[in-house]
Amino acid sequence: MKRFLLTLMACVAVASSYALKYDVVVAQDGTGDFTTIQEAVNSVRAEMQERKTIFVKNGVYREKVVIPTNCINVTIVGESKDSTILSWGDHAKMPLPGTDKPMGTFKTYTLLVRGNGFKAKNITIENDAPQLGQAVALHVEADKVEFVNCRFLGNQDTIYAGKENCRQYFKDCEIEGTTDFIFGPSTAYFEACLIRCKKNSYITAPSTPEYCKYGFIFNKCRIVAADGIDKVFLGRPWRPFGQSVFIGCFLDKHIRPEGWDNWRNPENEKTARFVEIGNNGPGASMEKRVAWCKKGKKNEKKEYEVSRVFSSSVEKWQPEE
Repeated sequence: MKRFLLTLMACVAVASSYALKYDVVVAQDGTGDFTTIQEAVNSVRAEMQERKTIFVKNGVYREKVVIPTNCINVTIVGESKDSTILSWGDHAKMPLPGTDKPMGTFKTYTLLVRGNGFKAKNITIENDAPQLGQAVALHVEADKVEFVNCRFLGNQDTIYAGKENCRQYFKDCEIEGTTDFIFGPSTAYFEACLIRCKKNSYITAPSTPEYCKYGFIFNKCRIVAADGIDKVFLGRPWRPFGQSVFIGCFLDKHIRPEGWDNWRNPENEKTARFVEIGNNGPGASMEKRVAWCKKGKKNEKKEYEVSRVFSSSVEKWQPEE
């Protein structure tokens, strides 16, 4: 009986600490405010300026989650990156519910973020669909978004940075995929992330508009591959002015000597903005890189500092992390 009371008191103490630190707690075992992440998001009052934080206890949450436009300044914090998992399995060739039409790429997301100021920490976002077509894990259509110590798992099209002139920041994250698994028109900064290639294909497919100064920036990241993968391009332009920049990154031996692809269109070579500055590793040699890739000098790094990249828009912004 004494042991039972001590255990009960410990549980109450933990629950109380969660209540003090977080606005909403999600737990599959019923010890929180809600058992699903979407219920917790729906409970957050719309258009509130003060930040609301949702804590998600460990577990595999099989749901498709949307952060709507009117839910701004929402933070989701997982109990641990490897054990708090949001997972779904839609892919582009699946039929839309109630129809015989294919779903298409942009409805396959596991997490869709439309509310500005969203943050996520210590959580895995996964699309576990088989390799039968595009299958997005994270789809972002919001500005001033941050992901810290998160994992993004999938195959083709894992992360869609999906709205031009919007800014997203990824720090200390793990991202894996097969083809074009980081793609879209947003300005996205990847700081000290681990990028894992699962197939001989392409890492980035930026569609940066011509008027946007910055597209995808990778700073001090590690670009590695699964066993047997040995022919991967850093990127190809989904649209003519797509930009991908790799600065001070470790590039393993799977990166192809030419580095970049023109997406079967030589005209893209005149406009695509692909830059490498001060990378290292067996895949970083510039000797056989395509002529239309810019080989930046070390003193050009300051042009791609976070403070500059995210202050290029009308409203200046800096990530808190």
